Amino acid sequence: MKVSEKNITKKGSITVEFFFEHIKDRFKIKLLNNQVGFDRLIKDQNLHRPGLPLAGFLELFSFNRVQVFGNTEMRYLQNLSSGERIKSLETVFKYDIPCLIITNDNKPYPEMVELANKFNIPIFGSAYSTTKLFNLISDFLDDQFAPRLNIHGSFVDVYGVGMMFVGKSGVGKSEVALDLVERGHRLVADDVVILTKKGEGILMGSGTNLVKHFMELRGIGIIDVRSMFGVRAIRFQKRLEVIIELEVWNDKTDYTRTGLDDSIFNLLDVDIPYIKLPILPGKNITVVSEVIALNYLLKHYGYDAARILQERVSNKINSKMDKMDRSVDYFEHDFE
Repeated sequence: MKVSEKNITKKGSITVEFFFEHIKDRFKIKLLNNQVGFDRLIKDQNLHRPGLPLAGFLELFSFNRVQVFGNTEMRYLQNLSSGERIKSLETVFKYDIPCLIITNDNKPYPEMVELANKFNIPIFGSAYSTTKLFNLISDFLDDQFAPRLNIHGSFVDVYGVGMMFVGKSGVGKSEVALDLVERGHRLVADDVVILTKKGEGILMGSGTNLVKHFMELRGIGIIDVRSMFGVRAIRFQKRLEVIIELEVWNDKTDYTRTGLDDSIFNLLDVDIPYIKLPILPGKNITVVSEVIALNYLLKHYGYDAARILQERVSNKINSKMDKMDRSVDYFEHDFE
């Protein structure tokens, strides 16, 4: 499996308009002044509270971030006279601020609205507390500015395990995914999988907005999995937990026989369990895929069959017993 760095992308900025349209309903955000500055760019995924800049300390003012006015900032402005308030706000507003959000359902002062309109800075309001809104907005911006990787493959949720099938074109990735869907599992994406890094050690996968849950099958054409199998057969996102590379059986390739040595593939600096699965006539790849998912779950909950058997064999060798016992001590009167 090869991954080209050309397939890794990352947004450099988003507009305030895009930001507002995607959070206004999700986080109950309202516009509090004229619709100005919506073409401004947000280039930093972090947020900033301008408490010190309002007081005149500007050496560490991160003006290129979304500014959040909480109770502290609003109470500080409340204790100023109208003239002092204007001077304090002008000190901040003269910078190229993308936008500002007022939390805790605080109302903007008339001077704030007037100056924001003058400097073309959008003011948004929220009833959420500052801490809660910080978490919500930070998660949204982290997602927007996260690195993304496009991979050719099929992504399926099998027993709650996110499994991505990769391999050469025509090897049968889509057919395996379709068979799994028919058996009750859920398709996330086919053909193009977009992986987004969420925090440390987490890759989330989804399809493209154009293709979504359409699938191409050679010899048949395009099918719509959602229309054919229903909403139970799809999901829009899933964490990637296992990569399975399908390849035609090669006598010169060493395939794992015990599973004691776990293979890892690194994507976007995240280590993902990796399995190379050979294809042979008569081999049921769908059932094997289900077993891979169940075995992953067993390992996740602390049971590793390969290591358990290894310990049994080692104990047998150490006991110096030269005979192999039956699995049962006595054949009872049940001769089926």
